[in-house]
Parts: sequence; C-alpha cells; structure tokens
Amino acid sequence: MSGSEPPWPPDAAHNARDVPPSAPRNEPSWSVIARAAAGDQAARSKFASACLPVIRGYLELRWRGTALGSEVEDAVQEVFVECLRADGVLAKADEARGDLRGLLYGVACNVARRSEESASRRDQRHGGAESVFAELPAREKSLSVQFDRMWALAMVRAAGQRMRAAAERGSAEQRRRVELLELRFAAGLPIRAIAGQWNVDADVVHRSYRKAREEFQESLREVLGELALRPGEVRDEDLARVLELLGE
Repeated sequence: MSGSEPPWPPDAAHNARDVPPSAPRNEPSWSVIARAAAGDQAARSKFASACLPVIRGYLELRWRGTALGSEVEDAVQEVFVECLRADGVLAKADEARGDLRGLLYGVACNVARRSEESASRRDQRHGGAESVFAELPAREKSLSVQFDRMWALAMVRAAGQRMRAAAERGSAEQRRRVELLELRFAAGLPIRAIAGQWNVDADVVHRSYRKAREEFQESLREVLGELALRPGEVRDEDLARVLELLGE
C-alpha cells in the first residue's frame, strides 16, 4: 500500500446518501470518547492517536515564527490533560452543544491563549516592542479554517487506514478497490487511464470505483461514530461535512 495516505475521496460527499447507515450503537461502551473520559487506557490511546496530531499541527501553525514554537509539545500535552483529567473537558462534554472537533478547537485555543498572554507579559517586562501575539486575534478566523481542514484530513486518513486494514483481511477485490482509490486520488489518474493500465473495460472500473467509494464512506462513518461525544448513529450530514471541509 502507498504510504502517502491520500485524502479519499472528496467527491464522495455527493454520494453520501447512497450509503446505508450503520446500525445504531447505543451501548455506552461503544464511543471511544465516553470510554476515554471514564479512564479506559485503550480508548485514551485511540483518542490521542486520532486527535493529538491535529492539535499539534494547529499549534505549530499558530506559533510558527514565534518564541513559542519550541513550546508546542508542552501545549499539546496540556490540551491532552485538559481533556482527560477526571473532571476534564471530555467528562463534561455535551453533544447538544457541539461536536468533538469544535470542543478540541476550543480547548486548543484556550491553552494557546494562556501561553501567549504569559509570553506577552514577559515581552513587556523586558521592554520589548508590542508582542507578535497581539496580531493573533486578527488571524483567528483563518486559523479556525485551517484547524477544520486538519481535523477533516485526520478523519479521512483514519478512514483510509481502516479501509486498508479491512482489505488486507478481505478479498483480492477489496484490495483492488483500495488500489483504485490510491490511483484515482494519490496519483490523480482518471478512470479511463486506470482502465487502460489494468487492461479492463472502463465501465468495469467505474462500477468498482462506486463500490470503493461506498466502502470508504462506511469506514469514515465508523471513524466519526467512534469519536462522537456520545454513542449514536452518524448522520449523512456529518459525513458530508467532513468531506466538504477538505474543499477549497
């Protein structure tokens, strides 16, 4: 398999309603977030694997070219602690007030602002010019957009990894569909070119492509469901929103 982990496939948003929804998971143990908040170590590791790279990428972007660039990892760990301590953010999370993406963005911003305020006070004590951090409020909107894209890409990559793992355990046809998505989106080849490369009819590849997109969408649905604040069925709108966040 390719190591590039392509963002699969942006046009799948147009077909999200064609995929039958997963059966609802109502048992409390199903949600990774619920289990992580309750102290389950495996769930906490899964939460960290999915979410901390997004937080790290956001803070690196926010603090690029500043004195806080060297403090990113400390801030990432602070976000992690804020989320997972016994009375932390995840334990108090209310799905009616937003999703995990918005919650994480809020925690990351709060942690970042505390560090920036402290750095600004240090600058002022040393008689420096107006702190570079004073410019950040004007960039909040663009930083929020970048965070959303990082989150969406992380979810799509996780879905791609899930689909690859299922294919490795499954049939040759499944593995071929994974290859098809990689050729289509990582290599940028049109369906007709892939058909020529495989020496098969283009209609056959189109049918396989539709099936591959459906499998990818279902993997994405599962990823989003596991990272929901509360167990429940992932809506088609949730699925489409993640894919739309990757658009320009």
